[in-house]
Amino acid sequence: MKMNSKVSFVIPCYRSEKTIEAVVEEINETMKTMPEYTHEIILVNDSSPDQTMNTIRILCEKYPFITGIGLARNFGQHAALMAGLRASDGDIVVCLDDDGQTPANEVGKLLDKLKEGYDVCYAYYGKKQHSGFRNMGSKVNEMMTRIMLDKPKELYISSYFAAKRFIVDDMIRYEQPYSYVIGLVLRATKNIANVEVNHRAREVGKSGYTLSKLLSLWFNGFTAFSVKPLRIATLIGTICACGGFLYGIYTIIKKIILVEVQAGFSALMSVLVFIGGMIMLMLGMIGEYVGRMYLCMNNSPQYVVRELIPAKDKGMDEE
Repeated sequence: MKMNSKVSFVIPCYRSEKTIEAVVEEINETMKTMPEYTHEIILVNDSSPDQTMNTIRILCEKYPFITGIGLARNFGQHAALMAGLRASDGDIVVCLDDDGQTPANEVGKLLDKLKEGYDVCYAYYGKKQHSGFRNMGSKVNEMMTRIMLDKPKELYISSYFAAKRFIVDDMIRYEQPYSYVIGLVLRATKNIANVEVNHRAREVGKSGYTLSKLLSLWFNGFTAFSVKPLRIATLIGTICACGGFLYGIYTIIKKIILVEVQAGFSALMSVLVFIGGMIMLMLGMIGEYVGRMYLCMNNSPQYVVRELIPAKDKGMDEE
């Protein structure tokens, strides 16, 4: 890796008016100890309802190397990340959270790992300080990415990661409305490493992720980057059809041997409800794919930028 490489820090912001300044300060203080790098910071406000955008404006005035982006509505964390990735021009891009839980002062661990030849490095948390709800969501997400996106079982995925420029360039080629950063990384490379960092407890506010947002994110992951759900639906349909065929043969044999067979109304209704439910589930899944194809054909935006505050002196470190 060349000397004086530039690092772009991309931070999606939501309800972070009280935390984002501390994150920026920590990045600046950390990068002062790493003279072999220059850096820039890109703050993307995902239409936060508080004063986050005003805080970003103040930070852009204070530091010449900060770019501020304000989205027209809440498009979600991954769309905000994509907006930040497109605005970055660093040799390395580091994505982290706006709440201070991801330790910016340990970014050197991620950068050192990339020097070893890896394309992407994800932070691994020995002990997470998230709520039980977020931890459960992370486990479900980990299982989903492993099954649907062929993520290596030993690889830990988090919101704190560093990627080389050519990986980012491939990621931003994706312009469809349903962005899923993990899927974009995994389709570009499997040369990915983990490094352990500390995970801090949240000091201000609470996570912006709700159950509906997590479900939407998971749907993005396995419908935008995998056809495995359709294959699973086909497999389930085949199993149900074979089961029905075998049950029909069993009924005929039972009728021949026992002559009189009581009509099993409850059993029949249970089978009908089960099969009907499975059919509706599969049709809904197919409809989800078709609906997303329709939206993509109509060029639905990945995000819409309401406000752009370009860096005054892009790439210059704080004096």
